[in-house]
Amino acid sequence: MPVEFISAKRYARALDDYEFNYTLVPYDSSYFDPWTVGATIAAHTKKLKVIIALRPNTLYPTVAAKALTTLDQLSKGRAVVHFIAGGSDVEQAREGDFLTKEQRYERLEEYIKILRRAWKTPEAFDWEGKYYQFKDFRLPVRPVNGHTIPVSVGGSSKDAYRIGGSLADIFGLWGEPLKETKEQVDAIYAEAEKAGRTDRPRIWVTFRPITAETEELAWAKAHRTLEALESNKAAGLSRVPVRDPNATAPQNVGSQRLLEIASRGEVQDRALWYPTVTATGARGASTALVGSSQTIVESILDYVDLGAELISIRGYDNLNDAIDYGRYILPGVRAELKDRQSSKTNGHSS
Repeated sequence: MPVEFISAKRYARALDDYEFNYTLVPYDSSYFDPWTVGATIAAHTKKLKVIIALRPNTLYPTVAAKALTTLDQLSKGRAVVHFIAGGSDVEQAREGDFLTKEQRYERLEEYIKILRRAWKTPEAFDWEGKYYQFKDFRLPVRPVNGHTIPVSVGGSSKDAYRIGGSLADIFGLWGEPLKETKEQVDAIYAEAEKAGRTDRPRIWVTFRPITAETEELAWAKAHRTLEALESNKAAGLSRVPVRDPNATAPQNVGSQRLLEIASRGEVQDRALWYPTVTATGARGASTALVGSSQTIVESILDYVDLGAELISIRGYDNLNDAIDYGRYILPGVRAELKDRQSSKTNGHSS
């Protein structure tokens, strides 16, 4: 078995052992197939939910409905899907997708509606839409937990807010300062209300924490990480894309926002660090939280206070960072949330 897959198994088991709730299996046109990786993770874990990143252009929606329910059945209800409409024309074209950004979001909206219809009932149905047409499709394989599988949508554009706000169970955001994050959350909730929803998408915010025993050691580690990102890219060794100064600006709004915020200064709020954003050209989730474990815990809780229910934390040294997070970060966050809940309960009963 390739070393990378052995490492993936160890990584997934570490996440399960330390009681992480989810892991995202990413998508890229030139990387491993997320379905195979996701099934492997599910087979080697017991509680960890597996989020499959999916671009609509790569799989017909009826096939995706079957694949997701199959994974859901095999994992005993641990499947989640995260949709990527497509933020780069160049990347989309690598797999034959030549729609405009607006069209990609229209297609995504239709795609989610088809999945929801397929999961709602095992009865056959027809579909006559702008992007998909089929006759007499039925899906007797059912989701484990009711009539659906959790759907996640991410993005920072108005189209993303509209579709995610109206249709998603989870909405994913990249780590931005508290003020900007609050503005995005408000925009998502407004779209949910406009769509007539009685509930709201759960907010998911992503960071790449860099932590150590003390503040000084954490910042020293952060600068070593930045140097490694840049030197590995120069040597052609890095899997993390470091921005080519001659490349065009990113098309997706999320990356544009991160780069604009980075231009204001290296550190935002309590511990949000942006040099990793500029080094990678904001290609993907790249904002770091830097500090001691207590600082990282307090920073995460700042976002919980804004309404974030899911916080994604992934390091630059995946396995070792996950172990550190499991030992020092998650217990601190969970203990504080438990204390808050206890105080709230006691306050109500007094």
